[in-house]
Amino acid sequence: MAKQIQEILIDDLDGGEANETVSFAIDGASYEIDLSDVNAKRLRDSLAPFVSSARRSTAVAPRRRRGGSARALTREKSADIRAWAKSQGMNVSERGRIASSIVEKYEQAH
Repeated sequence: MAKQIQEILIDDLDGGEANETVSFAIDGASYEIDLSDVNAKRLRDSLAPFVSSARRSTAVAPRRRRGGSARALTREKSADIRAWAKSQGMNVSERGRIASSIVEKYEQAH
């Protein structure tokens, strides 16, 4: 017995036939939406001014909260904080976690 399975995408905006699944991310959350060619173009055109001015990211990290003021730092920001702390005469390690007091002082200064 032969079996044929057909997957039909439905446009999540207007309920019509969709041609593709579009993936995007914002504020640390990733999304997918099934769209027709027309609606996919509308989405891309709407985001174009922001995308053209943005930096590319290799991955979207979810925002994590571990109590109080704990924040995950990017490598770039960590390097900036370390350089700033050294220029201010503070002792900061070359690797590992940066003391929260140093991060707070950096954020107050910037």
